Amino acid sequence: MRLQEFLNQVGGKESNILNYSGAEALEAVKQTGYALKHVKEQTTEICLEAVKQTGYALKYVKEQTPEICLEAVKKNGLALRYVDKTVFEAGLSETQLQILKLEQELEQLKKLNEL
Repeated sequence: MRLQEFLNQVGGKESNILNYSGAEALEAVKQTGYALKHVKEQTTEICLEAVKQTGYALKYVKEQTPEICLEAVKKNGLALRYVDKTVFEAGLSETQLQILKLEQELEQLKKLNEL
């Protein structure tokens, strides 16, 4: 069940959810990476699942690592805009991220040509 479906069933709104934690947080981000916004205690595992679901979830990662950023950009090259510059200093070069972004764009162009 998707987060929005769940909220519709219980008559709630995402903005009313205060915090997810533990296994509940992991399940929530597996449904929608944007749920990371409501995760109080983020772990690497939770953050990785979130950005694997949607690269833009990187925006809500409190402590970015090269691994998390790489997964986010692999999922969506446009997530590059949310990569903290300190990640570059930690070993993930801007060139590597640009290459990933270009690969993503190439894949999208290939899909469009198939239509």
